[in-house]
Amino acid sequence: MPRKQAKPTAGAEPADGPIQLLSPEGVLEPDSRLELPSAIDLLALYRDMALVRRLDTEAIALQRQGELGLWPSLRGQEAAQVGAAYALAEQDMVFPTYREHGVAWCRGLDPVSLLGLFRGSTLGGWNPYERRFGLYTLVIGAQTLHAVGYGMGLVRDDVVGSGDDSRDTAVLVFLGDGALSEGETNEAFLWAAAQNLPVVFFCQNNQWAISAPYSVQSRVPVAQRADGFGFPGVSVDGNDVLACLAATREALTRARSGGGPTLIEAVTYRINAHTTADDATRYRPSAETDEWVAKDPLERLRLHLTASGDLVDLGGVGDVGGVGQEYFADIERREQELAEHLRAGCRALPTPDHASSFENTYADMPAELKRQLAEHSEYLAAGFLAAGQEIGATR
Repeated sequence: MPRKQAKPTAGAEPADGPIQLLSPEGVLEPDSRLELPSAIDLLALYRDMALVRRLDTEAIALQRQGELGLWPSLRGQEAAQVGAAYALAEQDMVFPTYREHGVAWCRGLDPVSLLGLFRGSTLGGWNPYERRFGLYTLVIGAQTLHAVGYGMGLVRDDVVGSGDDSRDTAVLVFLGDGALSEGETNEAFLWAAAQNLPVVFFCQNNQWAISAPYSVQSRVPVAQRADGFGFPGVSVDGNDVLACLAATREALTRARSGGGPTLIEAVTYRINAHTTADDATRYRPSAETDEWVAKDPLERLRLHLTASGDLVDLGGVGDVGGVGQEYFADIERREQELAEHLRAGCRALPTPDHASSFENTYADMPAELKRQLAEHSEYLAAGFLAAGQEIGATR
């Protein structure tokens, strides 16, 4: 039988919709609900969104060539991720899902380290403390509890609400709309609210939890869920990098000062399939995807940058009178360099030692795991010996 979908609660959709500061036509449109920061480097924002998209494109190509086992694309979500990342202070901690390639890029991670996880070369690929960026989390919603636990530690370390901007710290945790249906996420909301923790929950509502549309998951918009837990919720246009940056900066500033958690809903769209193992055409109408492609976040900012006349004074850019082709040519050159780095780096990733998954599960390996490692090693040794004998016999 067809699944009966839940009906939205009457009046659930905000009459004024998600906050938007930059229209799809590239026009700045101030909104009284959210203050636009005075110092934004628009050229840097576009550069990083463009490079993140090339990272994503190259990773998909590597997967199709058999170099990666899987890849979760972020196409269409560049503005949400880069905008949110630009709002972070150096000392803030990030807890990602498995799709935050744009945030990883902005935090300074070598993107080849991201490929290692999906190639099977590493169990994570980076030290979370070096760039204040946690390991990718494949268990849906689990990272929200990790973020809350980290936030509890920040409070106990007295690095929240001290008034020292170089010391006060917040946590930014990413989740998708599908994670809202998980118990871990709701427990995280509850604990963050009850203990007034410095955690900003950034939900990229890309409309689909694999094949389940958001309409079958909830009767209310994502941002409205925060009301039930007692902390602020705000909805922004997730394809508007300025709105995402402004909302995240405001929420993180409040969190660092002791103002507690915030839920940000970035309304965006997953242009590509859930992963390279998924076929979105089986459940998603192409007309819907085409509609969102026309709202491309990069094209939106490009239109603004190339518009004739003066740009609004945003401190970091000011009056540039329209960006010339030299800038975009330089972006294309950087994209090509990144692509070459990814291809070479991916293929140079070492094959992991068979014992690594055993040795890096616990600080002290328990006896049972030691027994399993010994059994696994014997099995592999026997297999290699048999293969060698067979090869030698045919020479």
